[in-house]
Amino acid sequence: MPKQIEKILLFCSDFITINLAYWVWVTLRFQLGFYTEQSVLQSGFVMLILFLYWLLLFIFFGLYKSWYAQSRFDEFVVVLKTISIGVILIFVLTFDFSIDLRNLPSISRIIIISYWLMLVFFVSAGRILLRTIQRKLLEKGIGRRNTLIIGWNSKAQNLYDKVKQAPALGYEIVGFISNSRDNINKKYKDCSVVGTLKSIASIVKSKQVEVILISVKVKSPKQIVNIISRCDNLPVSLKIVPDLYDIVMGYGRTNQIYGMPLIEILPQMMPAWEKQVKRLIDIVASLIVLVLFSPFWFLIAAAIKIESRGPVFFKQKRIGLNERVFKIYKFRSMVDKAEKSTGPVWAGENDPRITFIGNILRKLRIDEIPQFINVLFNDMSLVGPRPERPYFVNRLKNEIPFYSRRHRMKPGITGWAQIKGGYDTTIKNVKKKLQYDLFYLENMSLRMDLKIIIRTIYTMIAGRGR
Repeated sequence: MPKQIEKILLFCSDFITINLAYWVWVTLRFQLGFYTEQSVLQSGFVMLILFLYWLLLFIFFGLYKSWYAQSRFDEFVVVLKTISIGVILIFVLTFDFSIDLRNLPSISRIIIISYWLMLVFFVSAGRILLRTIQRKLLEKGIGRRNTLIIGWNSKAQNLYDKVKQAPALGYEIVGFISNSRDNINKKYKDCSVVGTLKSIASIVKSKQVEVILISVKVKSPKQIVNIISRCDNLPVSLKIVPDLYDIVMGYGRTNQIYGMPLIEILPQMMPAWEKQVKRLIDIVASLIVLVLFSPFWFLIAAAIKIESRGPVFFKQKRIGLNERVFKIYKFRSMVDKAEKSTGPVWAGENDPRITFIGNILRKLRIDEIPQFINVLFNDMSLVGPRPERPYFVNRLKNEIPFYSRRHRMKPGITGWAQIKGGYDTTIKNVKKKLQYDLFYLENMSLRMDLKIIIRTIYTMIAGRGR
């Protein structure tokens, strides 16, 4: 089932069941004498507002993410948790301090529990019915995701058999990947070796692969690192058989269904609802910084213009999420056309190209302020790895394993590497910063973002920026 159709069906299911739960609840309240009669227009308006409320809450808690071979019970638990939080919020928002604090809760207040029960029942029933239909379609071969198995050995062939025995997993095996070209076109049952690891990018594109399962006999940790680094920048979900887990300890999430455990490699750990909140914070913070402090930014622009010739803003191409190229904006802190004679080079400490005003802006990190425009237009976030130029990205991803993994998250104005490291002046420094970036990706959360922002503000106040 295409993702868009899946989301549309989920939306329709929730629209029907949420409104049905409200209608049944209103009828019950009316029958018990706790509800005054309303016009059809009034009831429809309240129903619409409540649906929009639940829709936003469901989006925040990731209830519209793509679903493949997930347990229906697990989805029920997520629905139960989300609706419980939502009903508690409704109870708190409708709390009347002048009445409810002085008296015991009235029956009309307690009856909100019945609304909670009806929501859980109707929404869960609608979703479970949809998931059951979706699973039946997968079992019939409809809507499966094209899948490659990396490995050409008994273990890989055993994995193939297990996948074939569990069609509801949603994997459609389109071929094996071998280390040796001699194995190309060799077959196991109705599936053949379609290429080697070196050609995996073109195979993924030509066969529209969405999932890669790794099932190789590892001779050294470098071998699995090589496999993962080659797959890391591809638009696929990467999973590995469990006995390789000790090599990548701390970089995976276990998913077991139909008795076949698989470990997702290098997943993004931030829950869907936190991602939505993170984006909301980005938008609000950008508007506050750009609009409320605009007079201050005009003064800085004037100071830059007075001190040296050239534009106020520095624009440069950078690599962002999924290696998409975008233009970054900064207050110019160097002389105009600073790289005209040198070509692309990293800025260093006490760089002679930095102007007097630019030095102050860098120490206070104010030169980064125009990047809130990038944040507003969703090219960047407040917190994330610093975006690098295409020239250096093309060079570094060939020299450093997993470098491309930085592009699985939006770049940021500040990040864990920025508060921990210094300038990128050598490959050694870049490798060190990459460790910080990957640490952030594996541990990213709103709490960690807040910690980074506080540390950044302290750096700005202390004038320790570079």
